[in-house]
Amino acid sequence: MDIKDKGFNSKLVHGGGFHDPLGSAVTPIYQTSTFSFQNADHGAQCFSGESDGFIYTRLGNPTIIDLEKTIAALENGYGGIATSSGMAAVNTVYLGVLSAGAHVIGHNAIYGPSRAIMETLYPKFKVESTFVDATDLKQVADAIKPNTKLIFLESPANPTIGITDIPAVCEIAHKNGILVCVDNTFCSPYLQQPLELGADIVLHSMTKFINGHADVVAGIIVTKTQEHYKMLRSVMVNMGCNMDPHQAFLTRRGLKTLALRIDRAQQNSIVIAEYLEKHPKVEWVMYPGLKSHPQYELGKRQMKGPGAMISFGLKGGFKAGKTMMNNVKLALLAVSLGGIETLIQHPASMTHSKLTAEAKLKAGITDGLVRLSVGIEEVADIIEDLGQAMAKVE
Repeated sequence: MDIKDKGFNSKLVHGGGFHDPLGSAVTPIYQTSTFSFQNADHGAQCFSGESDGFIYTRLGNPTIIDLEKTIAALENGYGGIATSSGMAAVNTVYLGVLSAGAHVIGHNAIYGPSRAIMETLYPKFKVESTFVDATDLKQVADAIKPNTKLIFLESPANPTIGITDIPAVCEIAHKNGILVCVDNTFCSPYLQQPLELGADIVLHSMTKFINGHADVVAGIIVTKTQEHYKMLRSVMVNMGCNMDPHQAFLTRRGLKTLALRIDRAQQNSIVIAEYLEKHPKVEWVMYPGLKSHPQYELGKRQMKGPGAMISFGLKGGFKAGKTMMNNVKLALLAVSLGGIETLIQHPASMTHSKLTAEAKLKAGITDGLVRLSVGIEEVADIIEDLGQAMAKVE
């Protein structure tokens, strides 16, 4: 059976194509560090690449490869490279694509550590970076330098929920010989497929929607071409940031219900976003499913649904944000996102607190901004909780 010709939910369930010789209905956990060879010739063939047999789990493992093949099929890419965390995926891309003297353009509102590590660690290796509002194509084009090698996007952006025109940025980049990598964590392959939109590399923190149960830390990279796959896989293997087989098993299990979970969370999110938009203590709401979103039409073209991430601004700024965080009861006050439970956080005092006031302002991270990852609970219960917490805000 060629799974590539099947529908999305069929790929979720059967995507990797692994068949256990003992007939297990699910891919077993190959909890082993090393694999034995049939004989010396077989070992030599494995090391030379003439055989697709396994050698050592850092290099490859059946449980992990099943997950990699499934995500690659969902993203319509050449191949997947699973990593021990989302940041391991980010750093694998950075280290694989960049060299001393290179320049990176990034969205100014991306996952905090993805930006922080570029600004604090990579200058040691003489890598430059410029962070701009990537929803403004002119800013992207104006930031290009002769040594620009990578444009790193996150759309929708974290935590502002701004949407970047991925095909347009890719056109600008490719005219200048620049690669484009998109962090697709907020959407998952169910709602957006950046490789289909022109990107060269896509990555995910699988900790989030792909696993969906807040019990795994994992990442993955999917490339459009064999060339980039081989290059980045070599980096991952040599860095030693491979997944653990048990991680892969749990992530593969969670992945099977991705569409069902997102459909439910989206239904909740639309109702919640409309509620927040009318609330007297809310200044603004950013949600791709609202017509008030500045890139509403772009989101409809680029995404298959508005997703389950909402940002909104509380009147009262920093103090109001902390007050709300201290009074939620059903929603979990926690970072991360994309799980079955509703999570809420205040970026100005939490995930993006290390950014300077100027950097936060440029990125649109206001003191009253609240980021909500909507779960699958009863929507009335989520709204009741948000309402009682906001009632405590002066």
